[in-house]
Amino acid sequence: MGRADPFARVRRTALALPEVSERLSHGAPSFFIRGSKCFVMCMNNHHEDARIALWCAAPEGAQEELVADDPDSYFRPPYVGHRGWVGVRLDRDLPDAEVDATVLAGYRAIAPKRLLAQLDG
Repeated sequence: MGRADPFARVRRTALALPEVSERLSHGAPSFFIRGSKCFVMCMNNHHEDARIALWCAAPEGAQEELVADDPDSYFRPPYVGHRGWVGVRLDRDLPDAEVDATVLAGYRAIAPKRLLAQLDG
């Protein structure tokens, strides 16, 4: 992968969104809207699964579509997969634009309408 910080691109994208902050949650860098609603978690070898990945909120139906289209890069993450979240393998060299779009979709799935209007305005 060749990146010193495998989550730098996720951090850059997430923190550019309105009212997003970062803090550790369950030992993982995570991103929250207004300090309370998590929409992205960064996982490095979670329970020795050998993945560098993000777990991200997703719009309804997106998880199934992404996993079906590219099961090498996308997966159903534990704990949050049943809520429709999608796992994204960052160790598969996905284009930055694809990772950015996934983070943005996760934000849109969780953010309140006022923040979405601010983002779009």
